[in-house]
Amino acid sequence: MFNKILLAADGSAHSIRSFEKSLHLLEDNPNGEMTVIYVIDGQRSKEDILHHYDQTVVEEKRKKRLAPIEEKLQEKNITYKIEILHGEPGPTIVNYANSNHFDLVVIGSRGLNKFQEMVLGSVSHKVAKRVKAPVMIVK
Repeated sequence: MFNKILLAADGSAHSIRSFEKSLHLLEDNPNGEMTVIYVIDGQRSKEDILHHYDQTVVEEKRKKRLAPIEEKLQEKNITYKIEILHGEPGPTIVNYANSNHFDLVVIGSRGLNKFQEMVLGSVSHKVAKRVKAPVMIVK
């Protein structure tokens, strides 16, 4: 049984499907907890700032991407925390996962990054290769 799950999410359809799978693993586990991380890379950060000059608007937009996940966790009464991190997604997820000793890491096969959509798993592949815990990649 998985008690401590890390979900890498960015609001994409793949990350929502990943969340649904990870939620299923915790639904009947009273000791289960989920950490949701959203990693903002340099390019995404620049685009957000260029399109929205107000930092408050940028932060609200990021929170909105994760709102469906947070609402469902609250509805299911699952212990959770959300972390918004900055850096290159692959290494940032790997470092966070390995530093916090998760039972399982769940990640979508693709994210919001357009370049990553062309190559299966540039981020998910790095995570699967380097994280010490089991990794579930959801299509």
